Amino acid sequence: MRNSAVDWALLWLRASASILLLQVHGLPKLLHFSQQAEVIEDPFGLGGALTVSLAIFAEVLCPLLIVLGLFTRLACLPVVFLLVVSVFLVHPQWSFEQAQFAWLLLIIFSTLAITGGGSLALGPRVFEPGSPLASIN
Repeated sequence: MRNSAVDWALLWLRASASILLLQVHGLPKLLHFSQQAEVIEDPFGLGGALTVSLAIFAEVLCPLLIVLGLFTRLACLPVVFLLVVSVFLVHPQWSFEQAQFAWLLLIIFSTLAITGGGSLALGPRVFEPGSPLASIN
């Protein structure tokens, strides 16, 4: 089967945005957990350790799933939630220009939540009828 330009574009979008989020935000939180737990904004009063853990989930685990194209739509939801919280609750003082990186990521990950990963994602291949994991889908 020949993959369309849209499938290649979705692969590029999934991989580039996820790697960017992982590199810029996720890995620094993961590698410096204790320090991040002390300084992270905590808009819901959950405590630093839980807040940074949830941020790591959204900025490390979810991007890895999105790159692979596994549960793409579902994996985008925590990322979108985190970005909305960041823009509207944590940094409401930011101008549109200051928040442009967050807005661009929000546009990208909300688009992927709508479209899914495309035919080059692993999800459709892993969970297609007849595959070993199809019964858990």
